[in-house]
Amino acid sequence: MTHRPAVFAALLGLTRAGSAIGDFWVQNDFRARVKGASDEHPVTFTDPVTKEESTHGTASGRAACLHHCLTYVATQAIVAGIGARALGIRVHPAAAAAALAVSFGTHYAADRRVPGKGLLEKLADKTGKGGFYRLASHGINGAFHLDSAFHHGCETVAALIATTHATTR
Repeated sequence: MTHRPAVFAALLGLTRAGSAIGDFWVQNDFRARVKGASDEHPVTFTDPVTKEESTHGTASGRAACLHHCLTYVATQAIVAGIGARALGIRVHPAAAAAALAVSFGTHYAADRRVPGKGLLEKLADKTGKGGFYRLASHGINGAFHLDSAFHHGCETVAALIATTHATTR
């Protein structure tokens, strides 16, 4: 493969697009709010249509996060698959599966933001970014930005994995 850097750039761009679509268009409000719920930190969700309130703990939080990550990775696979085909890139099935597994696992770990226990909060605290993680004023949400940066880094690793044995048509 003589154009691996170009294939990497294309796959990274495609998976980033799939990520944004999966995170912000495909994920519904319920999953976005409940995916970090735990029994120690339950989340109350108000249905926007019926106005009914429901309270959710660990089991609901895990299920919401799992469902979100499945639709997130499926969206990435669809966008990257269609884009790769349009660009004439053949991604090796095992490399694609490994890249999507990295994306799924890291996304789940980052998105289970149980207060005091979540991966991102712990990383932020250990790297001196705890104050930024908790910042939620002046139009800035530190947890959101650190989450996004974490996902970008993991998607870069996944795109590198996906280029393994990739060819052009």
